[in-house]
Amino acid sequence: MHDFTFDSARDIRYGKDPVLDALLLHFMTENSLEHSIDPENATPEQIRFIVSLDEDSFYAPCGDWMLHFLLKARLDPALLREYTDQWRVLVRTVRNAVPKGPARRRIIHLCRHKFRMTLNAPVLIPSRLLKRMLTIFLALSGIPDCYQERKRVENRRAKAFLQSAFFNQLVNICPEDKLECKRITDLRFELDLLEMARLLFFSTHKPFWLKHDPTQGLNADEMRNSLDRVDFSPLRNLFAPERGPLRILYLPRASGGILMDLKVVRSLLRQGHRVVLALKDGFYFDSPTVWDLDSDPVLAEAFHDAYFLRNQRVTKNELLQAIREHPLVVISDGTRERFNPYRLSVTFARAWKECDLVLAKGEAYYRRFIGTSHEFTRDVLVFFSDRQGKFRMFFKSKPPHVHKFSEEAILAKANAIIGQMREARAEGKTVMFYSAVVGSIPGQVKTAIEVLNTFVGFLRSRLEGAFIINPGEHFEEGLDADDLMFMWERVQRSGYLNVWRFQTDADIEKSFELMGKRVPPVWAGKDATYSTGCTKEMQIALSVQKRQPELQIIGPGPEKFLRRREYGVGRFSDVAVSG
Repeated sequence: MHDFTFDSARDIRYGKDPVLDALLLHFMTENSLEHSIDPENATPEQIRFIVSLDEDSFYAPCGDWMLHFLLKARLDPALLREYTDQWRVLVRTVRNAVPKGPARRRIIHLCRHKFRMTLNAPVLIPSRLLKRMLTIFLALSGIPDCYQERKRVENRRAKAFLQSAFFNQLVNICPEDKLECKRITDLRFELDLLEMARLLFFSTHKPFWLKHDPTQGLNADEMRNSLDRVDFSPLRNLFAPERGPLRILYLPRASGGILMDLKVVRSLLRQGHRVVLALKDGFYFDSPTVWDLDSDPVLAEAFHDAYFLRNQRVTKNELLQAIREHPLVVISDGTRERFNPYRLSVTFARAWKECDLVLAKGEAYYRRFIGTSHEFTRDVLVFFSDRQGKFRMFFKSKPPHVHKFSEEAILAKANAIIGQMREARAEGKTVMFYSAVVGSIPGQVKTAIEVLNTFVGFLRSRLEGAFIINPGEHFEEGLDADDLMFMWERVQRSGYLNVWRFQTDADIEKSFELMGKRVPPVWAGKDATYSTGCTKEMQIALSVQKRQPELQIIGPGPEKFLRRREYGVGRFSDVAVSG
């Protein structure tokens, strides 16, 4: 009998033991998280947009202590409490939403069967169990959002509080005794920092939107002075002037509190930062959703100047354009559960990757980000009020080895290549771009690059006066498919291309001949149409050709590319051929 013991979740790896691999796949499939079984889940590459993982790493969206007991299928008292808490939440929700009668009994008894089955073999993450039971409740009750009216009431209370003199006293009183002015820029930074600290602190005070009269018995000066006991030093480092404007992904927690969050966001925008705010895609108790903005006049007014990016599969180009043109972009995270990278939308994953800092509000995010030994690809600041009403703030920095290629850095690489193309055209050379299979055959990336380099070398020896761009010569460690497609599209649309050549099966056969090898079975019959990256590039080529009719496109016919969808998110291997 195998007994696997790990110091932390980061120590768990695939490929060490087939029995362990089977256990991990059992865990993933039982929690409906495995991409190879259910393609609706994120690919491993998309997960690595968010979580800092090696190729063989294992990641589960739960804390280390919980994963320890789930992998052993051991119903520890702490795990039982977690399951029981989820059950109570479900029962309370059903009883409040569904009148007594057969419908309510049917829902609760069906969920009870699921609950008991889980206790007998405790491998389900408690939040996944709740999601499963909530799906049953929503499907059988026909109620899309039983918290809708409650959320509207909380938003109205929050709006009234924000317009009150009490809120003005909390936030806008000038601390003349605490600030020294040696330079105006320093004073401006200190005031911005103080405002940020106050807004974050008070945005977590639930009575401000849960109570009818939230200020009764409160003293504004005492509440404001209580901030002195909180360590806000992470803010000073994160928002230091030398870092410049940041792109910030903001994860709110609850309705009512979302209006307080918008005060934080407005402060960030005034300081010159850009903000992407992510809402839930469907019912998750009191969490604000993208649909609330259509049905709640208070929210509609509060978000009047925001840009809504409703496409859940935006490209890198589309996302960056939205962020450039709009200081506040609102997206859906694609889920109706706690933070779960396996279920997050493509748009959210790309937003995470393109932002510099994640501001996450709520204790649930503490569990997901701080309560795990896993590291994340962006700096994360979590803040919330605990059950005793004490403000808590935790910071986890991205690991040193994670390098973020900024939009400016990628554009600089593209512009350098464009400069070479411009010089070649000025010298009367023919500028050619060669599109080829690189990662579309899993496990063959090294061979694909060798094939690519060999054939481009052959072309250069045969074609006089040709400047041939070989994508394989411009790869840099850390660049993923999103970064490369973004860079190459700028190069391809520059207007300097004379010829765009797409790899054919004959090209591949010639490459293996030049390498003195026979064509392996996995490469037989392959060409550029096998690559979803090349499919994307064919679409770009046809678009460029409309502007530049003289552009020559060589290779398989465009109609042969139409069987493939967009390239896999962040990956060098294909998504499936569509039906």
